[in-house]
Amino acid sequence: MTDLSAFPITKKWPAQYPEWIQLYSLPTPNGVKVSIMLEEIGLPYEPHRVSFDSNDQLSPEFLSLNPNNKIPAIIDPHGPGDQPLALFESGAILIYLADKSGQLLAQESAARYETIQWLMFQMSGIGPMFGQVGFFHKFAGKEYEDKRPRDRFVAESQRLLNVLELQLTGRNWIMGDRYSIADIATFPWVRNLIGFYEAGDLVEINNYPNVLRALERFVARPAVIRGLEIPKQSL
Repeated sequence: MTDLSAFPITKKWPAQYPEWIQLYSLPTPNGVKVSIMLEEIGLPYEPHRVSFDSNDQLSPEFLSLNPNNKIPAIIDPHGPGDQPLALFESGAILIYLADKSGQLLAQESAARYETIQWLMFQMSGIGPMFGQVGFFHKFAGKEYEDKRPRDRFVAESQRLLNVLELQLTGRNWIMGDRYSIADIATFPWVRNLIGFYEAGDLVEINNYPNVLRALERFVARPAVIRGLEIPKQSL
């Protein structure tokens, strides 16, 4: 049996199945990237809920795995050389799991790097900008009388949506007919912008029919349906 006792995080979240990938997460746009990916590729994993309500992400145990105190993070008991590997940052985890499984990231050089470039587009642009729209539209920022910060992030989000709209013209997915980690990274954020942040009208989402079409296809995938709910709410 694999021994994960060297990882302090397992004291707070014991591994019932230490042979499986251990996922520490929450159903946020970044968190569900990894649960969706794991559902898509079929690797066994054990999810652990990192509750923001109780500041689990700031606990010494979680910080021992990710000093940046963000979800998601994983421990793969069978990493390179069959040694345990701990990883944080959702984009890095997606690339790792794609390479481990041989799925959802092309191995040929050109297509591989083109896919990674769109993953970086989400990580550097869509995630941060959509998150700022959420803050200024739904959360504390909505009380600010000065709407210029909100409008700046709305305008940048619209620019990013337009880039995505053009990329999806005549394509089923960001990389064409090939569903990939670029889609898994991107569409949870589009879904969150429209749904949880309630900012669809604000960014005029109907101006981006290709984005909406791809989002509809994405959320209908069985693995996505499952992954969006993981880790489940504690009883």
